[in-house]
Amino acid sequence: MDATLIAVAALWGAATGLLLPRAAYRFSVEPEEPWRVACPAGHALTGPGRGWLGSTRCATCAVAVPALPAGAAPHTAPPAGRHRYAPALLAPLVTVLACVALAAATGPRPELAVWLLLAPVTVLLAVIDRRVHRLPDRLTLPLAGAAALLLGAVSLLPEHAGSWTSALLGGAALGGFYFLLFLINPNGMGFGDVKLALALGVTLGWYGWAVLFAGGFAGFLLGALYGLGLMLLRRAGRKTGIPFGPFMIAGALLGLLFGGLAA
Repeated sequence: MDATLIAVAALWGAATGLLLPRAAYRFSVEPEEPWRVACPAGHALTGPGRGWLGSTRCATCAVAVPALPAGAAPHTAPPAGRHRYAPALLAPLVTVLACVALAAATGPRPELAVWLLLAPVTVLLAVIDRRVHRLPDRLTLPLAGAAALLLGAVSLLPEHAGSWTSALLGGAALGGFYFLLFLINPNGMGFGDVKLALALGVTLGWYGWAVLFAGGFAGFLLGALYGLGLMLLRRAGRKTGIPFGPFMIAGALLGLLFGGLAA
């Protein structure tokens, strides 16, 4: 195992993961609503990238009400720390762990660069889907296109361990399968899942049909176990909708780890 490679992957995961919480907050809206442009108190989100990049701590909220002097009467300001409007630790941590695992499994092969570029976007999608049961087209469609184009470029480099042709066929196969499930039961499978399946199919298909099947099956298995657990705890019924994107992504990660180790 290349310790330097692992360290670089961890730093990349941390750097990109820290950018995800604010983006997840802005994207986590219902389909009919515009992307968020302000914190819950109504203060505009400012910063690089037209407000898409930055922390999840609203500076305006933090200084809106000054601290009380000793012995002063209490006011109705939110308790300290409430000016953070979204969780800021879980997404970066998951991104770091995913990047480290991918680097350890793939090694110094050129496709690792693609996995590291795509990993933060998939974590962002998982967070959004977990919060609002939605996979935005602005992320899923570019993700599929980027996966296909980047792997096409990698296929021209020496030492790669996959096939661009099987990657494209994998995207078509997994996307087509999810589209069939959507036609059979539109209430049980969202069209966002179909678009996400295109990108995941491309990445899994890079390592061949066995990895595509393993990663796709793992996603269904993880989702089924989660749903069963909710029913056993009586927190959901047979018709309760669950966000399936996170399980698709987790299954694809497991498939890529298997493919990278076996290649």
